[in-house]
Amino acid sequence: MTTQPRPALIALADGTVFRGQCVAGDGEVFGEMVFNTSMTGYQEILTDPSYAGQLVTMTYPHIGNYGVTPDDDESSQPHVRALIMKQCCRRPSNQRAAMGLIEYLEQHGVLGIEGIDTRQLTRHVRTEGAMNSVVSTTESDADALVERARAWEGLEGRDLAQEVTCDETYVVEPEGEARAHVVAFDFGMKRNIVRKLVEAGCRVTIVPATTTAAEAMALQPDGIFLSNGPGDPRPLHYAIDTAKELIATADLPMFGICLGHEILGLAFGAEIYKLKFGHRGANQPIKEHASDRILITSENHGWGIKGDSLPPMLEITRNNLNDGCVEGFQHRERPIFSIQCHPEASPGPHDSDHLFSYFAELMQRHTA
Repeated sequence: MTTQPRPALIALADGTVFRGQCVAGDGEVFGEMVFNTSMTGYQEILTDPSYAGQLVTMTYPHIGNYGVTPDDDESSQPHVRALIMKQCCRRPSNQRAAMGLIEYLEQHGVLGIEGIDTRQLTRHVRTEGAMNSVVSTTESDADALVERARAWEGLEGRDLAQEVTCDETYVVEPEGEARAHVVAFDFGMKRNIVRKLVEAGCRVTIVPATTTAAEAMALQPDGIFLSNGPGDPRPLHYAIDTAKELIATADLPMFGICLGHEILGLAFGAEIYKLKFGHRGANQPIKEHASDRILITSENHGWGIKGDSLPPMLEITRNNLNDGCVEGFQHRERPIFSIQCHPEASPGPHDSDHLFSYFAELMQRHTA
């Protein structure tokens, strides 16, 4: 049984305040205010570890229409601190649904806020940038809440990967004989990435974020995968150093997605920068230079690689058409490549799905 809606305040560090109603959860949470432009996929967004520490505004006005299905979770629990909506559906319609969105948010203690002019909030973030914010059901003084948002230390410079990584190594086997063995570093890896690697015929050994290069190589992999994950990549010195060592000593195919793409870039000496409001949604257009195609992709990142800082040995393979952000690169001589978007495409289309089979083929060729 869900609770009755009650007043809620959203305060941004620049002094902007929004008033709405809380439909799930209770209390006060701090986070970085961002927006997601997907029409569907709210469950995958909630459970994507890359959203750790964030307050997510959904631009689509009606959220929760098809309820919640456990099979669609991208991890064992939600990582979003608050879900902000124009309207939350009370009566979902979906034969697969195990419960409604409000019940799910209540079950996991996630603040669900509705009655917000999400278009206005989104336009504000697009203009002013993602910023520290607070959502509260317990504080009615807007000025006091703004001051708390300003005083919050924020996410920049914080290692969030260690908060969401797996506790211990585990293995996922494909059906039939494995084409290749992948050691996957879990910086906040979505379940669908593991599924896609397995569907490509890979045996996947998932290791914690702090695993060393020597520990990874002791598992005798055919390839190394660096996963997605939350936040600022710069504090992850252990991961960057491990990637550097693997690049220098392991003659293996390597593949990075999202945070893994950024870690690879940093390992090669590239520079990183914070995007004004990030890319979050299932409709990001990127240009794939080799095919001259425009891909519509699913993305979730607030940081990017400076293209002109990449060393000559790396070739930019894709760029975002909205702002030119580097969406992928590859080594000119070695089987090392990365992509900023989420090719596992959940939610989203399948324009980049082939990258998993490409990775598997690189490993097979390397071991032949």
